[in-house]
Order: sequence, then C-alpha cells, then structure tokens
Amino acid sequence: MAKELTRLSAVELARLIRARKAGVVEVTKAHLAAIEKTNPTVNAFCTVAADKALAWAREAESAVKKRARLGPLHGVPVGIKDLTPTAGIRTTWGSTLFRDHVPTEDAEVVARLKAAGAIVLGKTNTPEFGAGANTVNKVFGATRNPWNTALSASGSTGGGAAALAARMVPLAEGTDFGGSLRTPAAFCGVVGLRTTAGLIPKHPSTLPWHDQSVAGPMARSAQDCALLLDAMTGFSMKSPLSCAPLWASAHAIVAKARDLKKLRLAYAPDIAGIGVDAEIERICRAAAGDLGAAGAKIEEIDINLSEGRDAFLALRGEAMVGNHLDRLERIGELGDNLAGNIRSGLALTATEIARAERKRAEVWHRWRALFEKYDLVLTPTAPVPPFPVEKNFPDVIYGRKLAHYIDWIGPTFLVSLAALPAASVPAGLTSAKLPVGLQIIGPRFSEPKILSLAKFVEAAHPIGLPPNCG
Repeated sequence: MAKELTRLSAVELARLIRARKAGVVEVTKAHLAAIEKTNPTVNAFCTVAADKALAWAREAESAVKKRARLGPLHGVPVGIKDLTPTAGIRTTWGSTLFRDHVPTEDAEVVARLKAAGAIVLGKTNTPEFGAGANTVNKVFGATRNPWNTALSASGSTGGGAAALAARMVPLAEGTDFGGSLRTPAAFCGVVGLRTTAGLIPKHPSTLPWHDQSVAGPMARSAQDCALLLDAMTGFSMKSPLSCAPLWASAHAIVAKARDLKKLRLAYAPDIAGIGVDAEIERICRAAAGDLGAAGAKIEEIDINLSEGRDAFLALRGEAMVGNHLDRLERIGELGDNLAGNIRSGLALTATEIARAERKRAEVWHRWRALFEKYDLVLTPTAPVPPFPVEKNFPDVIYGRKLAHYIDWIGPTFLVSLAALPAASVPAGLTSAKLPVGLQIIGPRFSEPKILSLAKFVEAAHPIGLPPNCG
C-alpha cells in the first residue's frame, strides 16, 4: 500500500484524506519510507525533517477526525527548496557558510503551504545560492537524475524535480531566475511553472523589487501544479510587488479544460539562437503539432531573441552583487559559479546596467507583439538532453561551442528577462529513455491557460516511471 500511496497524484491524495480513505500519518510515513529507500541513490533531499513531519501529520489527522475545516492541501506532503527558509528546519542555501543554519521563521510561501494543510517533509537540494544549472554543492554533493543516476537533474530546483520523479514527494516548492524550475522539470520529466512576478510573495528577500527571480510550484502533473499554485498565490503586505491572482482557482480552471478550441499557438524551435539537439527538437515539434487535434490552431514561427543574452548576464550580475553584498569579503569561500557571477556584477558600469535595462525593454516588446497574435508560445525547454552529473554544464550544442556556462539555458532565461510566466511539461522520451520538456510561455497572469495546455500535452505523451523510483 505504501508504494501505491507514493505514486498517487496530490489531487488524489487530498481527496482520499478528505474522504478518510487514507490517513495523513499513513501517507506521510509512506513518503518518508520512499525517501529512506531512494534518496541515498538520487540525493534529492538534503535535509529530512521526519520527526516534525510526523508530528504535523498527527495534528492533521486529528483535524480530519474532528471534521475540522480542511485546507486544499490537507495532509499532502511537500518538499521545500533549500533556498527557502523553514522555521526549525535547517536551511543552508547549499553553502558551507550556512552549513548548520536553522531559521526561526518560515518564508511567506512556506507559511501559506502549511496554512493550506501541506506536510513539509524537508529540504530539497540546490546549487550554492541557486547559482548553477546543475544541482551540486560542497555541503551535500550532487543530485542525480532518477531516469539515469549518472546524469544531471539540472538546477537549481534539481532536488525538487528529482524528488518528484523518484516518487519521494508529490509536490515541490521552488524558485526560478534563469530557468531553475523549468530545466530541472525538463530533465526529470515533471511540470515546473515559473510564475508572474508578484503572484507568489517573496519574503524574506534581499531584493524585494526584483522581478526576474520568482517562486513557483513543481509537480508531476499540470493539475497538481495548479493545486499547489493556488495555495502559494495571494496578496501580501510583506512583498512590494505582491498582487492577487486574476482567477478564483487555477486548479478549477485546469480541471475543467476539455478542449483547446480557438487557442492560438506558435511553435518556435530555437528562440535563443544556440541550436537544439535534433531529437529534442523533433519530439517538441511533434508534441506541438499534436495539439491541433485538441482544437488549437498551431503555427511555426522563426524568432531569435539572442540579442537579450548580454542584458540578462548583466542584470544577473547586478542581482548577484545585491544579494551577496554582505558577503563580498568572503567571496573566496564561495563556489566558482557563484563567485564568478558576483565578480562579473562587480565589474559592471552604470552604463552597462542601463544598456541592459534598455535591451530588456526591447525584448519585452518583442514578446508583447507575439502575444498580440498568439495566446501562447511553445519551444523546447532545454536544447540538450541530461548531461553527465560531473559536468558543470554542456559546453557544446549541436556541434557549436558555448562561450559561458549559462548559455545553454538561453531558451529559459530569455523568458525570465521579460519576467513572463512559463512552464515545462514532459513531451516524450528520447531513444535513450530520457525526458524531453516542452516550454509553454504566456503573457503575465496566463498561468491557468499555460497549465491547461500542459494538461493536454502530458495526456498525449505519457512518459511512465523512471527506473529509480523505489
């Protein structure tokens, strides 16, 4: 029975708990057992709060028995990224500087998930301060891909994506700056949603006005992702960009979506101009084309947004300096990726930052023009399949040498540059049985539409279970 519980959706687990057909303690123990069995191989969870999770589960089970009012996630386990503070549970940011740090207060998003009834199982692994698209750090080591443990789970929400794929947890919270929810989702065969800035309050935050780094949900299906999104969103006085969603329930919208009639879609094979692995592009093109059968109108377009690359790197460098201003004198203790980003930011001139902001505006207007003609834009999430876990990044794409470690995530960071919402959804498997992600991009506040489309993609292209899932 324990294995069956870990393979159920979050929506189904919530329903069974409400109907008193599954106990919260039973569900929690099943997932803790899955972590104990599979995590030594995958290394998705870096801190497991078993005692606290079971104590919360007993309280949640008592509430069910008393027929108390239950939240939408009541009794459903969730993993929290190790960049997000959790009261009483170690939060290291993947850095040796905070190896034993235990916060006294939950981040706003964690408090919301707990209020919705979710059971926090622990923290999922991340590269140091999220700086890297391969989840490796000096505190906990590397997170491995459940589809092939010799390969990367990507990053920086690699721990969350791997935990979901390996059936250790049904829901995971994460963050996304350059693609940190989307590329791990693509590599691990799950759904990761980058949200509209302000939709999920970010508190605490050293740069609360920063709109390229956002929190978001990750799950094994679009409906589960929408359920988690509903629990995370909502206005907060603690966040200056905070805004309320334009819908009552994203999950209700996604659950009711029956067809894609009148939906105008564009498929763009290479928005970053860096090339795409031929098999990945073929799988994504086929998945996009199949949406026509559900009523959508699909058109292939040729758009290259690579002009935004330098602007993103400059603004990322500026943000790195801002986030680590009080650690500049300890830069020698930081990993190469993070230290390199900070040094790049320190070398920027005011003119370069201003030029980056101007270019960002131009790129945003190009996206805006697209969304006047199309409802959503589709493109491969990652231009390469999962690479060896020992590599920091893929240095060649389709025979072309890359100049910078971050270049390979151009298809996602050129979306972040415009602060747009986007999701990665599994579109199929390669001949090597590795997941391929299709990125769905929309205008601000189009999350329900994005996830509704993702529901049709995943239904048409089921990928099954990875070899390493207990």
